[in-house]
Amino acid sequence: MNKNLSHLFEIINKEKRTIIGLMSGTSLDGLDIALCEFSGHGLETKVVVRAFETMAYGSEFKESIKSIFAKRQVDLERVCLLNAFIGSYHADLILNCLQKWGIAPSEVDAIASHGQTIYHAPLSLHQQHNMPNATLQIGDGDRIAVKTGILTLSDFRQKHVAAGGEGAPLAVYGDYLLFSEKGQDRIMLNIGGIANFTFLPGDLNTDRIFSTDVGPGNTLMDAYVQANLPGKYYDANSEIALAGTCSKPLLAALLDHSFFAQGFPKTTGPELFNLSYLANAQKTSNTKGISVQDVLATLNRFSAIGICDAIERTVQKDSYKIFVSGGGMHNPLLLSSIKEILGQDTISDTAELGVLPDAKEAVLFATLANETLVGNGLSFGQNQTRLPSVHMGKISFPE
Repeated sequence: MNKNLSHLFEIINKEKRTIIGLMSGTSLDGLDIALCEFSGHGLETKVVVRAFETMAYGSEFKESIKSIFAKRQVDLERVCLLNAFIGSYHADLILNCLQKWGIAPSEVDAIASHGQTIYHAPLSLHQQHNMPNATLQIGDGDRIAVKTGILTLSDFRQKHVAAGGEGAPLAVYGDYLLFSEKGQDRIMLNIGGIANFTFLPGDLNTDRIFSTDVGPGNTLMDAYVQANLPGKYYDANSEIALAGTCSKPLLAALLDHSFFAQGFPKTTGPELFNLSYLANAQKTSNTKGISVQDVLATLNRFSAIGICDAIERTVQKDSYKIFVSGGGMHNPLLLSSIKEILGQDTISDTAELGVLPDAKEAVLFATLANETLVGNGLSFGQNQTRLPSVHMGKISFPE
C-alpha cells in the first residue's frame, strides 16, 4: 500500500488524534495555532487544547496581504507568489511553536489550515446570476505538509461552496459538536473582521440550529484606523472610540443598505464593508468633516447594532446565553453596547466552556479536520440546503 495512505489509515484508527488548528483572520494580527487532542467524533467529540499561541505578523507581511485583500483587481502574479509564500511561512511558524512547546512534528497527526481569505464572493454580493457562490483562501496546503512533514487539510470552505453553501460561516459545525448543551439555548457570537453567530437550541433539535453573518465586526474599524493613524492597526481597548461621540446622521447612513434588510442566513465580507462603504455613507450624511474619534465611535456603534438587530430578529428574547469569541471581545465599548442594546447584564466567553476565546476559531477548524478524518457526516435535518452534510478539507500528504 502507498505509505501515505497507510499513514492516513493509522491516524484514522487511533483512539486519540493530535491535530493542529490554524486560523488567520481578516484582522491580520497573526496566525492562531492551537494544538488539540481529539477523541471521538460527531456529538461524542471530545477535545483538549494542549497549547495555544498567536504568532504575530510583521508589518511587511500585513502590507503584502492588504495589497490583494478584498480587491476586485489585483496583480495576479502577486497572488500566485503569496499563495506559495504564505504556506511556507505558516509552516515555519508551526515548526517554531512545536519547538517552543517541546513537541516533535512526528507527534502531530494532522494540521488543519484555514488559509488567508483574500476574496469572498457569494451570489448575494456579486449578483452575477450565471455564476455560483465562490470564496478564495490562499496559503498552499501542500507547502505546509511538505515543510512540516505533517499531513495537512486545507481549503475547507471550497467543499461547502461546492455543496451549495456560501462558504461562511463555518463555525456552526464546530459550535454544534463542541458546545451544544441540552437544556440551555446558546448563542456562540464570534466577532472577527465580520461578525457571525450560531444559535444552538437547548432541545438539540438540528432543524432549529441557525448560523449567519450579521455584518461588520472589526473590519471597518480596523481599516479606518490603518488608513488614518499610521503605525496603528486597530483601536486598542476602544481608546480612540471612547474619546469620540457617535454621529447619528453617519450611523443612519451606514445602516441604510439592503444587506440589513435581507433575510437570514446570509454572508458578507470586507468586499462590501470597506472604506468605500464608509466614504459613501459620509458623503450621504454630510459628515466628512467629523473627527477620527467620532468616526470610530460611530463605526463601533454600527457593529453593535448590526449584531444585536440580527439576534433580536432571529432568536426569542431572553431565551439564550451568549458566549463571545474573536478579536471583538477585546473591544470594551463594543461589548458594553451589545449588553446595553440586548439588555444583557453579562456576556460570557468560551473559556467558560473549556476553549479560550482567542483559540476558538483555530480549534473549530481542527474539529472540522477531525470530522473529515473519522466522522460519519453530520445531519442538520431540514437545514441541509444551507448546512450541507459534507466532509471539508483537501488532504495534502507530506511526501
